[in-house]
Amino acid sequence: MSTSFERVAILGIGLIGSSLARAVRRAGIAKQIVTFDGNPEHAARAKALGVVDETAASAAEAVAGADLVIFSVPMGAYAELAAEIAPHLAPGAIVSDVGSVKVAAIRDLGPHIPEGVHLVPAHPIAGTENSGPDSGFADLFTGRWAIVTPPPGTDETAVRRVTDLWSAVGSSVEVMEAGHHDRVLAITSHLPHLIAYTIVGTATDLESTLQQEVIKFSASGFRDFTRIAASDPTMWRDVFLNNREAVLDVLQRFTEDLTALQRAIRWGEGEQLFELFTRTRAIRRSIIDAKQA
Repeated sequence: MSTSFERVAILGIGLIGSSLARAVRRAGIAKQIVTFDGNPEHAARAKALGVVDETAASAAEAVAGADLVIFSVPMGAYAELAAEIAPHLAPGAIVSDVGSVKVAAIRDLGPHIPEGVHLVPAHPIAGTENSGPDSGFADLFTGRWAIVTPPPGTDETAVRRVTDLWSAVGSSVEVMEAGHHDRVLAITSHLPHLIAYTIVGTATDLESTLQQEVIKFSASGFRDFTRIAASDPTMWRDVFLNNREAVLDVLQRFTEDLTALQRAIRWGEGEQLFELFTRTRAIRRSIIDAKQA
């Protein structure tokens, strides 16, 4: 494995950043882990927890001398942060990220990557509704997928080092074209979050008495939606704005399917409902069989 790094700089030390720092430390694949976070309290907390070896006063200071730099900030901050660190990146360094939209990552980071520095975006498909350095844990990526989306022509050794990194922290790794990744994640992650935000938002708009009863008598389905809808609002705002075409496409298809379902309920078409529920049940079983439940 080519996963030994001298200095890993993690920009942003929330749930994913702090989990990755913990996992990298446990795997013993970095001699030094340094972080910069726009919230100094987060960086100080990460240092106090022993998640990182060093905190930096600026992103430029964090990346100086690093052979691996990982963006773990909301996607809306990528371009400005990349411009800030560009002059300070070491020759041969690898720049990666953990964002949920890969075409946008390449679009916003790519123009700022100097000659001789390698851009290898990635996306670990793992997370919880919690945030901040205290919420991270080293097992977050164990048994989960990490998708690596290098632009065409990326140095093969750099790609291999990033894929080896994710393997070392417990992930199954797949290399994928960025646009294809965004279309897949639009339906497996982005649309479910959008639906969850909508359903919970509908509940908050109910009259006070009914809203209280919805909370009091929440069944498991609604509770699951509230867990998803509790995810970081800044991160998800940026996800939807940066993957808008794929999300709008799958949302249109979902809307058409929802209309058909509404019609089946209205006209008492039980066989159509039963057929749909049987097909969707099989998908759940496939997810369990793939150990992604």
